[in-house]
Amino acid sequence: MTFKRLSASFSASPQLSAADVASAAEAGFHTIIDYRPDAEDAGQPSASDMEAIAQRHGLAFVHIPVTTASAIDESDIARMRAALTNSEGPVLGYCRSGTRAAMMWALSQVGEAPPEALLKAGADAGYDLSAIKSRLA
Repeated sequence: MTFKRLSASFSASPQLSAADVASAAEAGFHTIIDYRPDAEDAGQPSASDMEAIAQRHGLAFVHIPVTTASAIDESDIARMRAALTNSEGPVLGYCRSGTRAAMMWALSQVGEAPPEALLKAGADAGYDLSAIKSRLA
């Protein structure tokens, strides 16, 4: 699995497997954030299963389930900021494709970086953040 770097402290990824979690630990990540609601897709590991895998590898785990860009609210963004602040090192966020993870990162950076820089970081990592462009200003 390739983890797509959006900043020095945050990378995004599609759905992780147990092997991916091990790779994330080896790569130096300290926290994993899961943005997928449980049972979003058939056969998807539950957040509790992913948390257990992360903990076996010494990683913190946070679950912030969001379904779409328009469903991301201020409490989700506050939880994201807290997870970034509380992590002792780099954070890896995942969802189905990685796009929601990238969007959550960008929204958590509003006021910290110019909107153009956030959009560019997303594009450079292969994520189209245009759905949240108006929220980045």
